[in-house]
Amino acid sequence: MDKRTTGIIAYITFIGLIVALVAGDMEGAKFHVNQALVIMLFSLLAPIPCIGWLWGIFIIICWIMGLVAAVNEEEKEVPLIGQIHLLK
Repeated sequence: MDKRTTGIIAYITFIGLIVALVAGDMEGAKFHVNQALVIMLFSLLAPIPCIGWLWGIFIIICWIMGLVAAVNEEEKEVPLIGQIHLLK
């Protein structure tokens, strides 16, 4: 898969993230794979009572921003959590 396809697939589901890690162009799409991984990990905080639904809305907005950036082949970090780099 090329850089654009790998970036888009990484945002779709957790299985898509695994496929992007294994079968995709890792060097070209490393930025979007990392962003998708960070978004998915932080989405686990959404079930927290009281502030969880606000966090869930924020995560959905981050996910949409990341997906749009992957479609346009841009490397734009998502707000607040985009500076976290889990993949080297």
